[in-house]
Amino acid sequence: MYRFLLTPRWWGINLFVVLAIPFCVFMGTWQLGRFEDRVQSHEEAEKQPDPGTRTAKPLAELLPVDQETSGRPAVTTGTYADQFLVPGRKLDDRDGFYVLNLLRTDSGKALPVVRGWLPGTAGRADVPAAPAGEVTVTGDLQASENTGSDGVSTSGGLPEGQLGMISAASLVNLVPYDVYDAWVTLPEPEAGGSGGSMKPVPAVAAQGSGLDLKAFQNLGYTGEWFVFGGFVLFMWFRLVRREAEAARDVELGLAADAD
Repeated sequence: MYRFLLTPRWWGINLFVVLAIPFCVFMGTWQLGRFEDRVQSHEEAEKQPDPGTRTAKPLAELLPVDQETSGRPAVTTGTYADQFLVPGRKLDDRDGFYVLNLLRTDSGKALPVVRGWLPGTAGRADVPAAPAGEVTVTGDLQASENTGSDGVSTSGGLPEGQLGMISAASLVNLVPYDVYDAWVTLPEPEAGGSGGSMKPVPAVAAQGSGLDLKAFQNLGYTGEWFVFGGFVLFMWFRLVRREAEAARDVELGLAADAD
């Protein structure tokens, strides 16, 4: 009754099933591993002490920025140079902007430093000048932004002296020197202008860590791949049963043999 499984057509079906099921299991296991990695990184982040209580390390020791070094206090020395405003940034549900200065270090590269946040519209509020001369900066290390924050467009169209996102790629055509692919935010406020004192910008978690929406998407994809594998197996059994019933009907003379 099951001799049809040896026909060329069924050889192709069987080969597809033999390859599809392990592939679905592999993809489901891989997505589950991604979810478990995110859970582990979230648990490790919860165990980390507050940024203010951790010992600052030289900037060079913390680069490149990854999930482990993101948010760590970094210290470096240099001289403040160009200043930019980063509009469209919220703090405590209030609209405002970041005040960013490039710190020229002894390495020849410049480190973007977010000195603080001010309420209002960038370009209209009074912005305090950066300290003159050589300074030592200690700030929480952050990875370069890949997309604009809070819906800020990164495609240009901003007035001169303003920046859509904080990254070396967005600064490469604005300054005549190399820029680190990272930035720091000062944990202590600086004195402001007429708009009041600048508020420190808190460090954010590294991208790809924590139990965010993408983490639960990985968990959902895990279930989908296992369902796909089960569906392939279910359809194979259903086709085999239908083919066997057709062969039995032919043997009993209940149906014509159509090959």
